[in-house]
Amino acid sequence: MNAAQKLISSHLVSGNMKPGEEIAISIDQTLTQDATGTMAYLEFEAMGIPKVKTKLSVSYIDHNTLQTGFENADDHRFLQTIAAKHGIYFSKPGNGICHQVHLERFSKPGQTLLGSDSHTPNAGAVGMLAIGAGGLNVALAMAGEPFYMLMPKVVRVTLTGRLQAGVTAKDIILEVLRRLTVKGGVGKIIEYGGNGIKNLTVPERATITNMGAELGATSSVFPSDEQTKAFFKAQKRERDWTELKPDKDAEYDEEVIIDLGKLVPLAAAPSSPDNVKRVKEIRGTPVRQVCIGSCVNSSYADLMLAARMLKNQKAHPDVSLTISPGSRQAFQMISKNGALEILISAGARVLECACGPCIGMGQSPATGAVSLRTFNRNFPGRSGTANDKVYLCSPLTAAASAITGKITDPKEWLKSLKVQRLKVKLPGKYVIDDSMIISPSKKPEKVIVERGPNIKPLPVRGALEGSLKAKVILKVGDNITTDDIMPAGAKILPLRSNIPAISEFVFSKVDTSFPSRAKAAGGGIVLGGINYGQGSSREHAALAPMYLGVKIVLAKSFARIHKDNLINFGILPLTIPPDVYDSIEQDTEIKLPALAKEVRESLEVTLINVKTEEAYKVDHGLTERQRKIILAGGLLNCIKK
Repeated sequence: MNAAQKLISSHLVSGNMKPGEEIAISIDQTLTQDATGTMAYLEFEAMGIPKVKTKLSVSYIDHNTLQTGFENADDHRFLQTIAAKHGIYFSKPGNGICHQVHLERFSKPGQTLLGSDSHTPNAGAVGMLAIGAGGLNVALAMAGEPFYMLMPKVVRVTLTGRLQAGVTAKDIILEVLRRLTVKGGVGKIIEYGGNGIKNLTVPERATITNMGAELGATSSVFPSDEQTKAFFKAQKRERDWTELKPDKDAEYDEEVIIDLGKLVPLAAAPSSPDNVKRVKEIRGTPVRQVCIGSCVNSSYADLMLAARMLKNQKAHPDVSLTISPGSRQAFQMISKNGALEILISAGARVLECACGPCIGMGQSPATGAVSLRTFNRNFPGRSGTANDKVYLCSPLTAAASAITGKITDPKEWLKSLKVQRLKVKLPGKYVIDDSMIISPSKKPEKVIVERGPNIKPLPVRGALEGSLKAKVILKVGDNITTDDIMPAGAKILPLRSNIPAISEFVFSKVDTSFPSRAKAAGGGIVLGGINYGQGSSREHAALAPMYLGVKIVLAKSFARIHKDNLINFGILPLTIPPDVYDSIEQDTEIKLPALAKEVRESLEVTLINVKTEEAYKVDHGLTERQRKIILAGGLLNCIKK
């Protein structure tokens, strides 16, 4: 078997490991962050289970750290007290981004991790099967239930050779995105191998596995080898290390071969992670903002690369340069070795250890300004600025461009400085200080869970209708993201625990009238194109539309996590062919005369265009388990039933 199959087979609860068949796997660890965690713990609490049944569960505060009102602080108190009561570790605000901290302090080769954040596969860098999912799926995993998914295909990305000077791990994953696109990983696990991985450190591997989320992949995995062992030893966690490698005769469903020696610095141009260009093609473009950080490029190694590049340099007068350390550990280490002084002297604004600008939580760029970021997503408007011009790149490209004030090829910049290779040697010992990770209470019965006034009960819908007549209240195109459906940012994120309030912003980037029109129509149908719901794991992109009365989403294809979230909250996802998409317009009234019966007994659902009387047979593609969930009106209803 390959490494991915070994991970799945050792946790298989039910099903056959045949691509496309539904399987269930046991979950060892879970993680949540505060933008998704409040809802996940409300869901867990509703199950009435006193203590999590996982080997380890951690609640992180890293998203909603901009406290401009009481809402975020209230949520943090709720999360800390509910963690104390139910056996969950709590990582305080300022301790770092969930994926970076979890990699450093909790990851374990050979185990499974389910996280309510799409970049959870970051931990695949050390040989974990780490998967992003909606909060309700994570709540169920904490309750001891298995995680269901369709058995993915396993794609081997064979890396050969060695990276040239000025080329980094970020350029590797950008090259994978250039080849496979943002939908090329759907239904697949990406497994990395080849002689080229021997020289890739764990932080470099994490950059690659983290951004596999942008491929739409279920997960990304590296073997657990000597590089992994060295990382765990430096983290004083050598006893947590185990070897995990594919068999020599392992087979894969597909293979992609990349010669690292031929890679050049790359960047994703606005406004999609797969709009990848050679930096040489876009060099000279004026830059007004450079942001280094986010869960994909905020490790100690990344910060040191930036510091090496910026030593004895100054940020260009026209450039606003920010640094967001990914963890308190990394922050402490650069403060002790002098790198922080280099960054400050270069003119960098040092932000807290949090997601920050990556989720539109501050540092929105100026109108019309190019923002160069080491982040993982550049979806339109995600930065907080409408019509933004966000490019994604490596820390080396970002630092060189910050100095020159224009997009700059780091290879050429290093050559001009007569630097042959800029390589960061990882420390033999990391600074270990877990004082901001709070253990669960030893007397949980005495813990009182604190709830602020912004925390509202979880809404649920009734059972699936026997028949339905509804209007298409919105028609959208391809690659609609969860940012499009349920935006983030400093104004909206604090409302994550208040579905009635946050529902007023559903599709606000696409059509500001959507919430009022949906309520006036009593709900309805949304029509989408290819890869509907790509992006984050935020279940609010299903939960808030459900609250507004959305019953069905018709789309040419769906992103994995969002499709699961729709089902979890009783919204029926139906995959339609292009000709059906073309024949239906916004405001078209659709009739489904035998909806519940067909979901229960057939593989297809009948749609009738009321005006033209044209009928379509649409495949619902639901497993038996998913049918029960949809018929009950959502997973919580199904559990109660």
